Amino acid sequence: MQDLTEGPIAGHLGKLAAPIAIGMLFQTLYYLVDLYFVAQLGEAAIAGVSSAGNVQFLVMALTQALAAGTMALIAHASGRKDPEDSSLIFNQSIGLAGLCAVITLIGGYVLAGPYMRVLGADAATAEAGTTYLHWFLPGLGLQFALASMGAALRGTGVVQPTMIVQMATVTLNAVLAPIMIAGWFTGRPLGVLGAGLSSSIAVGAGVVMLGYYFAKQSRYIEFNLARMRPDFSAWKRILSIGLPPGGEFALMFVYMAVVYWTIRDFGAQAQAAYGVGSRVMQAIFLPAMAIAFAVGPLAGQNVGAGRHDRARKSFTTAALIGSSIMLVLTLLCQLRPEVLIRGFTDDTQVIALGGEFLRIISWNFVAVGIVFTCSGMFQALGNTLPGLGAASSRLITFAVPAVWLSSQPWFELPHLWYLSVASVTLQAVLAWLLVRLQLRARLPGPSADPATT
Repeated sequence: MQDLTEGPIAGHLGKLAAPIAIGMLFQTLYYLVDLYFVAQLGEAAIAGVSSAGNVQFLVMALTQALAAGTMALIAHASGRKDPEDSSLIFNQSIGLAGLCAVITLIGGYVLAGPYMRVLGADAATAEAGTTYLHWFLPGLGLQFALASMGAALRGTGVVQPTMIVQMATVTLNAVLAPIMIAGWFTGRPLGVLGAGLSSSIAVGAGVVMLGYYFAKQSRYIEFNLARMRPDFSAWKRILSIGLPPGGEFALMFVYMAVVYWTIRDFGAQAQAAYGVGSRVMQAIFLPAMAIAFAVGPLAGQNVGAGRHDRARKSFTTAALIGSSIMLVLTLLCQLRPEVLIRGFTDDTQVIALGGEFLRIISWNFVAVGIVFTCSGMFQALGNTLPGLGAASSRLITFAVPAVWLSSQPWFELPHLWYLSVASVTLQAVLAWLLVRLQLRARLPGPSADPATT
C-alpha cells in the first residue's frame, strides 16, 4: 500500500497519474489498432465496428459501477489503516465481477443483432457490427475482473501493475490483430470477426496476469474464497457509491447512440467519420482522465484519514493541472485535425468530416477535463449522486435537442457538434458548483493537520 496522506500533493498526483495515463494510452491503442486494420475492410466495416464499439460505453458503465465503489471504499479503509475492510471489499467486488460477466454475455448475445439493426446506416454496417460484437463479448465480460482488480490497487495507491498488464495486453492485441483481421502469415483473413476475437484473447490474458499478481505478489489485499461469498451489506456499500458513476457512463452510451441514430441518414461515411473522430477524441482525453482517476484515491485516502485540508487541495490541484493540459490539446486540434483522421482511412470524405468534428468538438476539451476531475472528487467523498445529476443534465441540453434537430430540413452535422460543446460546458459548470457544495457539506472547516505540502 502507498500512503497518500503524507507528502506533497502535486507529487502524489503526478506519480499516480503518469502510470494511469500510460496504461490508458495503451488501452486506447487497443481499439485504435483494431480500427486501423478494420478500416482497410471498407466504410461498412468501419461504421459497423464503430457503432458496435459504442456498447463498450455500456459495459464501462457497469465496470465503473463496480470500480468506483471498490476504489473509494478501499481508499477510505487504507486512509484509516483498516486492512480487514479492504480485504472484504476487494473479494466482494471480485464476486460481483463474476456475476456481471455472466449477465453481460447473456444480454449481449440476445441483443447484439437488434441493437445493430437500429443504429446501422445500412444492412452491411449492421451485419459487420453484429459479427464484431459476438466475438468481442467474451472480452467485454472479462473487463469486470480487470476493473475490480485495478480499482482495488488504485485505492491502495498502487498503479504500476495495472499499467504493465495493460501494456502487455495491447502488445498482444497488436500482434494478433493483423494476423486475425488481415490474415498476415496465415492467408486466412477473418475480418471484423478477427477484430473481436483478438481483443477477447488479449483481455483474457490480462485477467490471468493481474490475477497472478494478486495471488503471488500482493500482501495488503489477497484473494479469499470465503470472503467472496455474497455479503449483501458489502454489495450495498460498493454499489451505493458505484452506481451513480456507472450511470454517468451509461449516459455516455445513450448520448453516443443518439449521435449514431441522428446522423444515420447522412450515410456510412458520416458514421465512419464520427467513429474514427470519437476514438481519436478519447485518446486526447487521456491526460484529463488520468488526473481524474488519480484524484480519487489521493483525496479518498485523505478523506478516510480525516485530513480534510489535503483532500480539498487535491481537488483544486487536479482541476488546475487537468484544465491546463486540455487547453493545450484544444489548441493543437484547431490546427490540422484531419491529420489525426488520415492515419486510419484514405477516404477523403471521411477525413474531411472527421476533421470538422474534431475542430469543433475540441472547444469542449477544458470543460471535459473539469467534468472528469469533479467525478473523481465525488468518488473520493463517497457521494457520487451529484456527478450523475450533472451528467443527466445533457438529456435535456443535448439528447432532446439533437433528436429535434435531426427532423429539421436545414440540419447539418456541425449543428450537432456545436450543440455538444454547449451541453458539455453547462455540465462542467454544474459539476463544479456541486463539488463546491459537497466540499463544504462533507469536509467542514480546516482540519488540524500539519502543512499539506
